[in-house]
Amino acid sequence: MGRVRIRIDLAYDGTDFSGWARQPGRRTVEDELGRALATVLRAPDVRLTVGGRTDAGVHARGSVCHLDVDPHAWAAVPGRSGRTPSEALVSRLRGVLPPDVVVRRAAEVPAVFDARFSATGRRYTYRICDDPPRLDPLRRRDTVVWRRPLDVDAMAAAAETLVGLHDFAAYCRPREGASTVRQLQSFDWTREADGTVRATLVADAFCHSMVRALVGGLVPVGEGRRSGAWPREVLDGRVRDPGVQVMPAHGLCLEQIDYPSTREGLESRADEARALRGPVHRPGGDAR
Repeated sequence: MGRVRIRIDLAYDGTDFSGWARQPGRRTVEDELGRALATVLRAPDVRLTVGGRTDAGVHARGSVCHLDVDPHAWAAVPGRSGRTPSEALVSRLRGVLPPDVVVRRAAEVPAVFDARFSATGRRYTYRICDDPPRLDPLRRRDTVVWRRPLDVDAMAAAAETLVGLHDFAAYCRPREGASTVRQLQSFDWTREADGTVRATLVADAFCHSMVRALVGGLVPVGEGRRSGAWPREVLDGRVRDPGVQVMPAHGLCLEQIDYPSTREGLESRADEARALRGPVHRPGGDAR
């Protein structure tokens, strides 16, 4: 029998993590989840593929990863209970994971499913409080305090000029041999009922630091220090501009990763993404 591919949907508070990816001597989401899965599945080594790696301090409500499991180990997860392996895995992981990681769902998926390459879109939000006395102290771990008022309408108008298929080299940390061309599907700014300013970005994939740099490119427009045309001028220049600040990590949250609904769609999307990214493109779905 072949291996069984399992999709895991999870959320985490990134405050006390050094990001998703395993790093020697550091606490990471991949390491915590991998250890928990190894315990429940009684497996010596668990390899995870994630749909969107995150940097230290970045949060997730809608992350997705996959792993391949021995079918006998998978069938044994429920033990003597009447639960399905998927139900039992979620329940048992709750007993061994730390409180800042929650597995929401586990499900068998076709072998062609790839959490990274099958994704059609990734949605992130970024929260800013530009009126410090109004900051909800219960949201201090996911909201950045900004001490100057922001013009949300001006930021929204400037953000529209960045939507589309572009080379985002000016808003990425370059990696040798990696493409910086991305399809930014939407970039919206709104002011919430509590006064918080929220950016929402959706793209097929993001380069390293791209989301936080894009937000940082719009903040000077909201402050009135830059014109609405400036973020697009930076984009067209294709080089990093010192005026673009990479915003603090804790305001960023991975909200959702979308996938095709059919086996054929999963396979074709994965093939397409691999061809577009190329074998040397490592960030995949990274948005940090």
